Amino acid sequence: MTQNTKSFLYTISAVLLWSTVATAFKLTLEGMNHLQLLFYSSLASTIVLFVIVYSTEKEQLKTVFTKNYLPKNILLGFINPFLYYLVLFKAYSLIPAQEAQPLNYTWPIAIAIFSAIFLKRKITLKIFVGMLISFIGVLIIVTHGDIFTFKFHNIFGASLALGSSIIWASFWTLNLLDKRTNSIKLLSAFIFGTVIIFFYLLFFDSFNLGNYKFLLGSTYVGLFEMGITFFLWIKGLQLSDNKAKTSTLAYLSPFISLLFIGLILGEKILFSSIIGLVFIVSGILFQHIKRKSKIKLS
Repeated sequence: MTQNTKSFLYTISAVLLWSTVATAFKLTLEGMNHLQLLFYSSLASTIVLFVIVYSTEKEQLKTVFTKNYLPKNILLGFINPFLYYLVLFKAYSLIPAQEAQPLNYTWPIAIAIFSAIFLKRKITLKIFVGMLISFIGVLIIVTHGDIFTFKFHNIFGASLALGSSIIWASFWTLNLLDKRTNSIKLLSAFIFGTVIIFFYLLFFDSFNLGNYKFLLGSTYVGLFEMGITFFLWIKGLQLSDNKAKTSTLAYLSPFISLLFIGLILGEKILFSSIIGLVFIVSGILFQHIKRKSKIKLS
């Protein structure tokens, strides 16, 4: 098996697993509220991340609890998993998965804005046009295609889904400024984030579930939205000889996700959801189009 074949298998496995999580969110939220899902999934993710890091970067584990990194770890943990998934899961509890999932997928647009503000990266005309295309897609989804009347069906839920992308972009930006390995940074965030979630649930909600079989759903979310899938994706990119091309496979995920949402959840997939998603992904991909260099003829 060639290295590129291995890269494809790792990457497509990550894409397929990520494609299932929107459905898993909705199914699990039938048996617990968004705060409980947040805690139990984060706990599962923290455990699996610790096992993976312990087996691969055991010597680096001490940096998780060192005094110098403590404020940074607490901040990262507050942003993700606490704030990011608190907002995202609440959005999924309010609006259909076919709306929440593509709206959350606008995070590359938020990253472009954050990069301009904090990393001093220029927003070119191409990036601006791409953002505009994606914004049209957002309007199509939240208005169910009736964009000219601006009739929003659940503006609060849609705002939460969009807001989650901004929160993720802030987490991504802070991660760039941290020179530790990705796995150590992620484990650090989840350890401290899960502690924050624990006390939040302790004071403002309850750990008790009506039916504990839904813990399987929260464990699935913790493993395949937050934990193992991240390492499959990173491994796929590491083995690839064309990382830019390989990374575009991620944009298959929201489309495959719509299939699961329709088949398993039974949601009637609106044409506006499909068209809106096409606009969002097209706008993101448009920003990454590179001009072919002109070939000079002698």
